[in-house]
Amino acid sequence: MHRAHTAFSLALSPKAHKNFATWLLKSTSSQQMAKATAAAAVRTYNSAAAEPFANGSTASYVEEMYNAWLRDPTSVHTSWDAYFRSNSYTSPPNLAPVQANTLPLTAFNFGGAVGGAAPDSKTIDDHLAVQAIIRSYQSRGHLASDLDPLGILTREKTVCKDGLARRANEDVLRQHSGFLFGEQDMERQFKLPSTTFIGGDEASLPLKEILNRLENVYCNKIGVEFMFINSLEQCNWIRKRFETPGVLNFSPEEKRLILARLTRATGFEAFLAKKYSSEKRFGLEGCEIMIPALKEIIDVSTELGVESVIMGMPHRGRLNTLANVCRKPLNQIFTQFAGLEAADDGSGDVKYHLGTYIERLNRVTNKNIRLAVVANPSHLEAVDPVVQGKTRAEQFYRGDQEGKKVMSILIHGDAAFCGQGVVYETMHLSDLPDYTTHGTIHVVANNQIGFTTDPRFSRSSPYCTDVARVVNAPIFHVNADDPEAVMHVCKVAAEWRATFHKDCVIDLVGYRRNGHNEIDEPMFTQPLMYQKIRKHKNCLDLYADKLIAEGTCTAEEVKSVAAKYENICEEAFALAKTETHVKYKDWLDSPWSGFFEGKDPLKVAPTGVKEETLIHIGNRFSSPPPNAAEFVIHKGLLRVLAARKAMVDEKIADWALGEAMAFGSLLKEGIHVRLSGQDVERGTFSHRHHVLHHQLVDKATYNSLQHMYPDQAPYSVSNSSLSEYAVLGFEHGYSMTNPNALVLWEAQFGDFSNTAQSIIDQFISSGQSKWVRQSGLVMLLPHGMEGMGPEHSSCRVERFLQMSSDDPDYFPPESDEFAIRQLHDINWIVANCTTPANYYHILRRQIALPFRKPLILCTPKSLLRHPEAKSPFSEMSEGSEFQRIIPDNGPAGQNPSNVKKVVFCTGRVYYDLTKTRTEKQLESDIAIVRVEQVSPFPFDLVKEQANLYKNAELVWAQEEHKNQGCWTYVQPRFLTALNHSRDVSYVGRACGASTATGSKAMHIRELNALLNDAIST
Repeated sequence: MHRAHTAFSLALSPKAHKNFATWLLKSTSSQQMAKATAAAAVRTYNSAAAEPFANGSTASYVEEMYNAWLRDPTSVHTSWDAYFRSNSYTSPPNLAPVQANTLPLTAFNFGGAVGGAAPDSKTIDDHLAVQAIIRSYQSRGHLASDLDPLGILTREKTVCKDGLARRANEDVLRQHSGFLFGEQDMERQFKLPSTTFIGGDEASLPLKEILNRLENVYCNKIGVEFMFINSLEQCNWIRKRFETPGVLNFSPEEKRLILARLTRATGFEAFLAKKYSSEKRFGLEGCEIMIPALKEIIDVSTELGVESVIMGMPHRGRLNTLANVCRKPLNQIFTQFAGLEAADDGSGDVKYHLGTYIERLNRVTNKNIRLAVVANPSHLEAVDPVVQGKTRAEQFYRGDQEGKKVMSILIHGDAAFCGQGVVYETMHLSDLPDYTTHGTIHVVANNQIGFTTDPRFSRSSPYCTDVARVVNAPIFHVNADDPEAVMHVCKVAAEWRATFHKDCVIDLVGYRRNGHNEIDEPMFTQPLMYQKIRKHKNCLDLYADKLIAEGTCTAEEVKSVAAKYENICEEAFALAKTETHVKYKDWLDSPWSGFFEGKDPLKVAPTGVKEETLIHIGNRFSSPPPNAAEFVIHKGLLRVLAARKAMVDEKIADWALGEAMAFGSLLKEGIHVRLSGQDVERGTFSHRHHVLHHQLVDKATYNSLQHMYPDQAPYSVSNSSLSEYAVLGFEHGYSMTNPNALVLWEAQFGDFSNTAQSIIDQFISSGQSKWVRQSGLVMLLPHGMEGMGPEHSSCRVERFLQMSSDDPDYFPPESDEFAIRQLHDINWIVANCTTPANYYHILRRQIALPFRKPLILCTPKSLLRHPEAKSPFSEMSEGSEFQRIIPDNGPAGQNPSNVKKVVFCTGRVYYDLTKTRTEKQLESDIAIVRVEQVSPFPFDLVKEQANLYKNAELVWAQEEHKNQGCWTYVQPRFLTALNHSRDVSYVGRACGASTATGSKAMHIRELNALLNDAIST
C-alpha cells in the first residue's frame, strides 16, 4: 500500500503528467474524453493566456525554479514545492509537438476533483484501497469462507461501517479492515483493475456491488487458495473461473443429474447399513457428495480427451466408488459380505481394500472410458506413488507424452493428507521429467477428524491441504453440503488439469456421520461434534428441499429416484445370494490381456544369446557418440570406455558390462527397460556411466543403450528425487502395467530401502497373494560388509528372507521342473550373485519366465571392480543359463572324497574365502560352494552337493551377524534338504544389534576371525 501510494504521489508531479494521463485515457468515458481533449487543445494554443503573471524575467525565473523542482523537489523552497505540486503551474509554450494519445492530468475531472485540479490524496487512497481489498479477498477470502457444514468452524460476520454484515474480517482484509467507507460512499463508482473479473463486461462498479460480489465469490461456500502461484496467467485463469458473474448457474437438467447421482451415493450407503448393520464398510455418510464429484471430474475430463482414469483411495467410500463411479456389478460387491470361500488361489483381502478395472461407456459424454481403482493396504497414502507409477507407465505405452489421454485421481483423508510424509514425497515427483503424470487431481474427503483425533492435535498448518502449496497446486476448499458449488469446483479442477497439466486439490469439507467404522462410538471423544451431526440433515435431503422449493423437481420425483435405486440394490442382493464362491480375479486392477494365454506355465525361455549380439552391445556400450567428434567426454570416462572396449575384445565382462549386456539384449528383443533410483545414471559407486555428459555444453548427453539398434525398445535410466518410499512405490506401479518390461529400482545403499518398508511389506511381497496382482519389479540393493559403517553395509536381506513364503520343512518333489515350480509358487525371489554372468542371466530370466515375480538382488560394491569378478562371454551366450548354485570347480570339486570341509556361502564373502584358502594352500581340503539364489531355496542342489562331499564337515559362512544375513533362513532348510542326517555349522560374526561396526580396526579383526574359522581343518 505504501509503495502504491508513493507511486501515485509521484504521478502528481508535472514530469509524470503525460504517463499518468495516458493511463487515464484508457479508463475514462468517451464523453469525459471529448471534453478533456477540447480543453487540451485550447491550452496548447493559448498557453500564454493561462499565465498572465508570468512575463519577462519573472517568467524566466519561475521556469528555472520549475525545472529545478523537476530535477529535485527538495532543491527549491517548500512554498515553490507546494505550488508546483498543487498543479497550478503550467510550463511555457514550446515548439515540441504534443505526444499522440496523451493528455495532461489537469484535463480530467477525476474522482470528483474540481476544475483542472489533480485528484486529491483521498481519491487516490480510496482507489488504492479498493484494489487492495480486491486482492485481499483473492488472497485470503478463503479464511472467512463458509466451509463447515456443521457450522462449528464458521466465523461470525463482521458489521462494516455501512451497517452491512460481511464475512471478510481482519484475517482477510488486515490493515484495510478499518477502511470500509460509510453508507454515503457505497454508491461511488470505482474502476476495476485488470486482475479481477467480478465486473463481467463492466469496467467499473459501485463500491457496494464490488464488496458484495467479492463476498459471494471468495467468502461463500467455496474458498480458493491460488495467489501463491507464481504465474500471472494461471492466477488470472482461476480468477476468471470463479469471479465471472453467473458461473454457478446450473440448468434444471444439470441440477436433476446432480440430485440423481447424490441419491445413488446416499442410497448405496443406506442399503449397506440396512443389510449389513454389524459389518465394517467404512461408509461415506457425511461426504456422499464425493461420488457425484468424482463423476463430474471424469465427465469433464472425458469430454476434454481423457480415455483412462487411474484412481487411488483409502478405505472410506471405496465400496461406493466401486459401485457408483466404476459401476462394478453390485452383486460382486455384496458377495464380499457373505464370507464365502475363494474360487481361486491367494489369501485375499478385506472388501474395502480391493481394486478393480472397468471399461465402460460414459453416458454423459457418450465416450468409452477405462477406470481402474488400485488395490491398497490400510497404510494410508501408501497407494499414492503406486497410482502415479501405473499412470506414468500407461501414458508411456500409449505414447501419451502430455498426459492428455491418461490421468490419475488420488483421494485422501484429511488427517492422512497432512500427516503422511509419502504425500509430500509423491507431490515432489509431479514435475520431474521422468516421473510426472502431467497433473493429478487430488480429492480430500475432509471429515474434520482423524479416527478420534481433532485437527488441532493432528496438524500444525491451517489446512490439511497445505502440503500442496509446495508445488504451486491451486487448492479449492468447498462446503460438501453445497452440491452445486462442489460440481463447479470439480469442473474447474478438470479444466485446470487439462489446460496446465499440473496438480490441483479439491478439499471437500464434510463430516463423518458414524465413527471411524460403523461399529465405533464417536461420542466417546467428540461429544459436541456428534450432537450436531445427529441433528444435521444429510446433503441429499438439503439439496432435495432446495430443488423442490425452487420448482426444479417435485417431492414425488425425489422419492421415485430413490425407490428406483433401492430396487436395483435389492435385485443385486438377491443375485449375490446365489453365489457360492468369491473370485479374487474379479477385483484385479491391472489385467494383462493375452499375457498368460497360450504359454506353458512351467517353461522358461532361454536366457543366453548369440555371442555376436554380446559383442555388438559391448562395442556400442564402450564407444563415444558416433559422428560426434565435438562431444567432449571427461578424460576419466575415456579411460573407462577404453577399458570396456578391451574387455569386449577379450570376450569378458565385468559387472557394469554384464548389466549392459542384459539390458541391451532385452531391448533388442523389444522389451522396454526402465532403471530408476538415486544416482543410477552414473551409479553410486561410479561404475555404470550409462549417460555421458558433454564437458562444455550443458544438458548435452549421450546414452549408448538408447542407440544400439534402429528398432530396439526404449531404454530409460532416471535419477530420482531423494526418496525411497515414493520412488519405489512409483516403480512398483510402473511394473504392474505391462509384463513385457524390465523395471528396476536401485537403492543408493541397500540399507536405505527400509525407508520404503511399507511398499515392500504391503505391496511387493504380498501383492499377488492379496490382490492376484503380479509384478516383475527388480530391487537392486548394494550389500556387503566392507568397513563402511552401520548404514552402508547391509540391505537387511534377512527381512526379505523372513517374508519369503516357502516352507522350511517341505522338500518339494524332485523333477525336471523343480526350479520353475519353486519360482511359480513363491511370492518373490531373493538372490546374491557373485558373477556378472549370473547377474546377466537372472535379469533376463525375469522376462523369460511365463509369469512375473519380484526379484530382490543383493548387489556388490567392491566386486564392481574386483579383478576376479568377471565372466567370459561363453557364460552368457547360447546354451548358458542362471546357476542357482555355483559348485567348486577347483581341486576340491575334482576330488570330493578328500575334502574335509564344505563351506556354503553367498555373495562377496566368497572372494575373501577363496583368497584365504589359497594363502593357506587348502584348495584340495576345503570346497567352497556359492548359493546364488537363496530364496526359493535350492533344496535339490544343496542335497546334491552334500552327497558329493559325504565325508566333509558342512558349514555356512556369512559376513553378516548371526542374527542377520541368511543364516536363520538357510539353517532349517539345510536340515530339510539333508533329511536331518547331517548338521550344518555356523561361521561368522556373533549376534549384534547394529549391522556393522564403525571402526575399521574392529571390522578387520572380525573379518579375519571369520576367515580363519571358515578356512581351517
